[in-house]
Amino acid sequence: MNTNKQATNVLLALHTELSKLPVIFREQVCEECNFSTPTFYRKMRGIDRRVDGKLIPALSNAEKQKIREIGEGVTRALSASILGDVEK
Repeated sequence: MNTNKQATNVLLALHTELSKLPVIFREQVCEECNFSTPTFYRKMRGIDRRVDGKLIPALSNAEKQKIREIGEGVTRALSASILGDVEK
C-alpha cells in the first residue's frame, strides 16, 4: 500500500482553486496595468461617461485588451488544473 499518496477531496480542491481566482486575477491586472489595489476597484466600478459631449472611457482600449488576455489566461489555468485532476 502506498502511503505517500493521499486521497484528494475533489470538492475541497476545486473550491480552493476557485477561491484563489479573484486574487490571482486582481494581482495580475494590477501588475500588468500598473494599478494599485484601490485603483483596480475604482476602475472596476467605473463607467464610461460623457462630459461636454465627449466620451470619457472608464478603461482605455489597451487596458481592456490586457484585462481580457489576463482573464483568458486565468481561465485556461483553472481548466488545466481541473482537467489535470480528472485525468489522474
